[in-house]
Amino acid sequence: MFLIEKDLEIERVECITPKIALNESFEARYRHYMVPMLELEDGTQIGEALAIWTYLEALHSQPALMGRTALEKATISAWERRAYDEGLIGHAEIFRNSHLNFVDRGLPGYHAKIPQISALIERGKMRVAHFHQKFNTQLANNRFVAGDTFSVADITTIVTVDFGLALNMPIPDNAPHVQRWYDEMQKRPSVRDSVPKHAPDGTPLPVAA
Repeated sequence: MFLIEKDLEIERVECITPKIALNESFEARYRHYMVPMLELEDGTQIGEALAIWTYLEALHSQPALMGRTALEKATISAWERRAYDEGLIGHAEIFRNSHLNFVDRGLPGYHAKIPQISALIERGKMRVAHFHQKFNTQLANNRFVAGDTFSVADITTIVTVDFGLALNMPIPDNAPHVQRWYDEMQKRPSVRDSVPKHAPDGTPLPVAA
């Protein structure tokens, strides 16, 4: 979504196997064992989506997806982190602690075995419910997640909601403003053109109505 909004073309390489694991060549190349990672021509590696966005935004300032004024930058950053920490990680707790391919892979970025913890599934569901209510309140008076313009806060929130759909966790009925926002986002070219059609294991993903 970010690249499409910026009209940037960057070579992308799939590093995930059908078993939803990093392939060996990527693990040997990148010691943090996580995606995404942007590798520059001189070999410099920039990990984490937020860091990659920050780098590209500095080089390609328009359209501004991370804010223009100091207040816009702070507001967008705050809501992007809320979407990630409360929504995306909430869904990840459910996924990583229940999926058969993630036995002994309870946390990303580790080679050591990290056991699944079943209690985190229920905690994840609680976090997801809290995320939807918080964002429903925010979107009651805002067209976009962080205000009047599309930003990286919307990108992370879209990914979070789509993660939920892939887990058969739709937007709840008590979050109508999130649903309104999500439906509007589906009409945006960058959102529509970046929707994944299947999971890394080949399983078809739900398509928004």
